[in-house]
Formats: sequence, C-alpha cells, structure tokens
Amino acid sequence: MDGAPVASTRETIEIGLKVIAPTVASGVVKRRRAPMALAERLQTDRAAVRLLSRLRDRHGPGPLRLRVPGRSIAVVLSPAHVGRLLEGTPEPFTPDNAEKHAALGKFRPHGVLVSRGAATAERGQFWKRHSHEAVLQTHRPLHHLAPALLPVLHEEVDRLTAVADRSGELDWRRLERSWQRTVRRLVFGGAADRELIEALVSLRRSGNWSYLGRRRSRARAALAVRLRAAIDGAGPGTLGEAVRGQGADASVRPEDQVAHWLFAFDAAGIAIARTLALLAVHPGHRLAALNELATEDPDEPAELPFLRACALESLRLWPTTPMLLRDGTEPTRWGGGSLPGGTAFLVYTPLFHRDPARRYADRFAPEIWVDGTAEEDPALVPFGGGPARCPGRNLVLFSVTSALARLLREREWRLSSPSPIFTGRPVPATLDHFGLAFRPAPARHPLLGGSAHTSAAFG
Repeated sequence: MDGAPVASTRETIEIGLKVIAPTVASGVVKRRRAPMALAERLQTDRAAVRLLSRLRDRHGPGPLRLRVPGRSIAVVLSPAHVGRLLEGTPEPFTPDNAEKHAALGKFRPHGVLVSRGAATAERGQFWKRHSHEAVLQTHRPLHHLAPALLPVLHEEVDRLTAVADRSGELDWRRLERSWQRTVRRLVFGGAADRELIEALVSLRRSGNWSYLGRRRSRARAALAVRLRAAIDGAGPGTLGEAVRGQGADASVRPEDQVAHWLFAFDAAGIAIARTLALLAVHPGHRLAALNELATEDPDEPAELPFLRACALESLRLWPTTPMLLRDGTEPTRWGGGSLPGGTAFLVYTPLFHRDPARRYADRFAPEIWVDGTAEEDPALVPFGGGPARCPGRNLVLFSVTSALARLLREREWRLSSPSPIFTGRPVPATLDHFGLAFRPAPARHPLLGGSAHTSAAFG
C-alpha cells in the first residue's frame, strides 16, 4: 500500500453500515419504496456525510482504503480526487467496475459502460460511445428532435394535470405512470407497450442484487427481442427512429443502449417530482421560474436556463446516482501513497454535494448552476463527469424542464404530503420521492394564467 491511509476494522464496518448498506437497500438500479421511506425518516445521507467528513479530518484527503478481504476498495474523500478519477476515464480508471458490471449486466450486458474484452477496449467501445452520442446529440443543448418531442411532453402533462384535477391530488404513483408512458412515446412512438417497460423494471430489480441476483438469461434475451422490435417499429420523430441508422459496427447493440436510456429516464421522473416539491416550498424561486416562462413561446423548444438550474439543483441535493464507481486498471499514486491495480474507487456523491464546508450545502441554490460555481467544481457531478459523463444529459434536462414548464404554466402545485421540506428551513439530506404528493390550484402568474383547454381535452 506504500503509505496509503487505511481505515480501521471498526471504521470499515461503520462505512459499510452507514454509507453502503442504506444506499444498496434503497436500490441502486431500481429504487425500493419501503427502504426509501425509512431512509427519509432516519436521514441516512446526513449520517453518511458526517461519518465520511470525520474520517477525512482524521485520515486526510485519501483515498481511504477499506479493510475488505479479497477486494481492494478505496473511498474517495477529496473533490480534487473526484476530478482526477473522472477525467482519468477509461484509463487508468475504467467505468466498467466489477460491481457495476454485475448490476447493469442483468438488463444490458453489452452496454457502453459494462462491455468487456479486446474488441471493446479497441474499436467496439469507440463505436458504442460514438453511436450513443450521435443519437443523443450530446453536445447540443437542444436535440434536433426537440420540436417533435415537445408536443408529446405537453400532451402527456396535460393528461396528467386533468387526472390531478379530477382526483384533487398528484401523487408519485400517477406521476410515474404518466412519465413511463411519456418516455415510451419519446423513444418508440406507438411501437412499445407497458409490458416492455415492466419487463425491464423486473430485470432492473434483479440488478439491485448485483452479484447475488439470478442471471435470468431467458428474460434478458426476451427483453432484447422486444426492444429490437420496438426500435424497428419506432415512428417518425422518435429516438428509436434516430437509433436505427446508427449501426455503424457489428459491436453496436442498440437494444442495450436503449435499455440504458429507459433506465436513465426513470431518474428524470424522480427529478421532476423533487424539483416540483422544491418550487412548491420556495415561492421566490417559483416566481423566478414563472417569470422565465413568461418570456418564452410555450410551443417552441427552449433551454429555460433557470428552470434547468432548478432541476440540476434537485439532483445535487438528492443525487439519483449516489455512488460513482471506477476500477483502477493499473497501480496509481495518491499523494504519499499508492493503490494497486484493480482497486475499486467509490465516490459517495452526497459527501461532496452536501459537504458542510459548502455555504450552500443544505440550501436550494439553483444560482450555482447559472453563475459558474457548479461548473468550476469537479465534485458536483449529477450526471457524472469526464469522458464517461452521461451522454444524454442535455436530452434528459430538456425533457425534465419541458415537463416542469408545462406543469407550472397550467397550475400552482402545493405540497400536500407529509414531507421534511419546509419553507425557510435547511433542505433535508434524504427525500423519499415515493411519498410526495401535490394539490393543484389555479395558476396565478399575471402573464401566464391557467390554460382552460387542459380539462376539456381529456375531461
């Protein structure tokens, strides 16, 4: 180990109990309802951040190696080291971490982050990433399909709003069902049914168990067949149509990449619910968002920088990817110590997103995503960072902000569920999205108002 700091046995057990166990229990691939409710009650993220902060004070910037038999694991404690790890992808820090491979391989064995072998390391992996970025148009703030995708988002939000008006409440169950239907239409048009998503969700639940889950090879093969059929039948103006023309190499498996998109869009639905909750209890920020909307044509795609910042801030406060994992492909030096090749590096994102040293740690501060503060910080990584940064970042943010914009134009959403979020108080470290519910009220912004067509269209 050559001088690298090592946690004691007791400290290793503490990290296992307070950091790793709650994260795994809540579901790393597909969130679990009961553990998320318990995590909110116990505010498990707060306890984890406090523990890792103490260990950083005690051992220095690390990485801190854990006493785990048979596996070299190190917890990253320094923001600068987060930056080094992510920028050093894929060599000497591969995103194809062994634990991640075991989890994601349950439903997308040939995806760009979990493919192995010589072909992958050379031409195959290049084409997969290239295909991924080409379809998702990673470097464009607005996808060229945005004009075709926006009416779908509006139609589904209007349908959801009508349901909320009739029932008097918008809860997570209704929002999730609506969002899943929206995503099916964005990706496939009318070429995919609800059963395809349910089959994917079932395999993702197996992925929660990583090494311990069953292989379920038949179910995985059946899902691949259904995904290929849905891609082949995807209508015009959909992402599925866009991906059909990207088979530039035999190693590109579009069904696996599309499975990952559906996985990522699930987190987007969570971001919508949490951002709506933040705006419900922060009236000043809600007014700023409404003022931004008042300057835009609602029927034209727009970046909406402030509303986008609000969505990013929800992902900082409650990361949908609480752990980033990399495996070292060779021995690496860190300050006065070194770690062997094959070491698994664990970045617990709440430690950096909620670091007590940050003045905005427990405050809803969307301005940091506008004024450059977040961009300059290598450890604020709601979409990862470096060469393996999420290629769908801009597309996801467009979808989230467009859905939020429609919701905010149509109604004022008041938080009606018991929740640890309160106006004027520090933002809680853990928030259970399953428990969120909202009550619709007429929109009151003088330049927006409510749209009378919503109930009439779907009443």
